[in-house]
Amino acid sequence: MKAEDIRALGDDELRARIAELEEERFRLRFRSATEALEDPLRQRVIRRDVARLQTILRERATGLVRGSAAASPAPAKKTVAKKASRRSTAR
Repeated sequence: MKAEDIRALGDDELRARIAELEEERFRLRFRSATEALEDPLRQRVIRRDVARLQTILRERATGLVRGSAAASPAPAKKTVAKKASRRSTAR
C-alpha cells in the first residue's frame, strides 16, 4: 500500500484498515507458531502498512502534511562566522 493511496482515504477508513491489518497480523502470528506459513514475509508487509497508516493519521492529527514543505522554497540559513581565538596556545 502506497502513501498516496493511503492519503486518499478518510480517517475512519484508515482506522478500519488498521484494525483489519492488526487482526490479520494476530492470526498470522498464531499460525506461524504452529505451522509454516506460505508467505512468511506477509507479517513484515502488514507491520509496515500499519506503520504507514498510523503515520498518516498522526500527520493529520498534528496538522503536518508531507510534501508541502518541499513545494515551498526553504528560507536560506544564516551562517555565523566563528571568531578567531585570541588565546595563545603557548603559555
